[in-house]
Amino acid sequence: MKKNIIAGLDLGTTKVCAVIAEHVDSNINILGFGVAPSEGLTRGLVANIAKTAEAITEAMNIASNRAGFTVKELNVGVAGEHITSLRHRNYVTINNPDHEISQSDLDRLKLDVHTIRIPSDREILHIIPEEYFVDHTGGIDDPIGMCGSRLEAVNHVVLASIPALQNIKKSVERAGYIPKDLVLQPIASSLSVLEENEKDLGVVLIDIGGGTTDVAVFHRKAIKHTKVIGVAGNQVTNDIRETLGIVTTEAEKLKREHGYATEHAIIRDEDIYIKGVGARGNVKIPVSLLTQIISVRMKELFTLIDNDLRNSGLKSKVKAGVVLTGGGSLLTGCDELASEIFGLPARIGVPLDLGSGLSKEVESPEFATVAGLIRGIPGMTAQESFTRASREGKFKVNNVFKKLTDFFENL
Repeated sequence: MKKNIIAGLDLGTTKVCAVIAEHVDSNINILGFGVAPSEGLTRGLVANIAKTAEAITEAMNIASNRAGFTVKELNVGVAGEHITSLRHRNYVTINNPDHEISQSDLDRLKLDVHTIRIPSDREILHIIPEEYFVDHTGGIDDPIGMCGSRLEAVNHVVLASIPALQNIKKSVERAGYIPKDLVLQPIASSLSVLEENEKDLGVVLIDIGGGTTDVAVFHRKAIKHTKVIGVAGNQVTNDIRETLGIVTTEAEKLKREHGYATEHAIIRDEDIYIKGVGARGNVKIPVSLLTQIISVRMKELFTLIDNDLRNSGLKSKVKAGVVLTGGGSLLTGCDELASEIFGLPARIGVPLDLGSGLSKEVESPEFATVAGLIRGIPGMTAQESFTRASREGKFKVNNVFKKLTDFFENL
């Protein structure tokens, strides 16, 4: 039996994660898993290609050694405040004799989206159909095989900075690998931690990383909104560092070992000792003081997201609540604070339905993105969750028109 091997790479601000997996029927077996410290990224953006490539090499070497073989093509997560999105509605006419809609009609719809005007420094990362209409009748998930004279779609279009994508691509290639698909991180995370019923009822996914927090809103099983916010775990660590006058490593250790997102979650308000620096001796502070520092920043983050939901008009459509994932969600009481700020039920999201192998190693919120990247990017079909964007730099308009011309000449 031929193995269906897929590899994912999550380029985080604090760490780089690599996973090699095997797909057997509907099961996923984790064959290799590696983590390396990340020093080449800032807020999701590549700031140093050489250091990023070194981290990729280290993480992939660990994963490959555990798997017993190497892979060349990787699905790579993309984040950063350069990510923007828009909704676009377009249509094509169905001109074949029996007016039956085929895959080629959907391909024409996607190709038409590439003709929209976007800033010169941006390119389309994903085109995600939210809903199809056939002869003005909506609510259609899969129009293939239906008959009509007009096929229309409402698309969620994700845009990314061309230089940012090029730097990711160069980093991966310098490490000796091929970036097969570039995938928006909250979309990847949603594939691993969200349930279908949640996507149907309406859910907000909040992936709290080190440098950025990624947000995705789903309703009626379609993605409605994406956002990347530059407030995340590293800002919490920095607040602790500045307030208490300690080094970054000590601040991160305090956050991980004694941190709470809200004072309501504190079980016992005991004293914790802080290692002195230079002439200053060791000091002790109550857990409640540390929690107050953390809580201020976490409240700011959740309030920013809540305001964004209200401004986008999506808050009322979120019936299933909030799902928190990413390393920042590991703070005790994070779900409790989120529920308080959003006024909605909240839970911590961990990767679901992982099979055998090393699956236990990635069953944690901090590995939600990489666990989603190995699930396989849906193919170019009517049921796809998103489509692959051009990987050869900026999508040229004249290339679009050439493809359109070739298409109609072949009809």
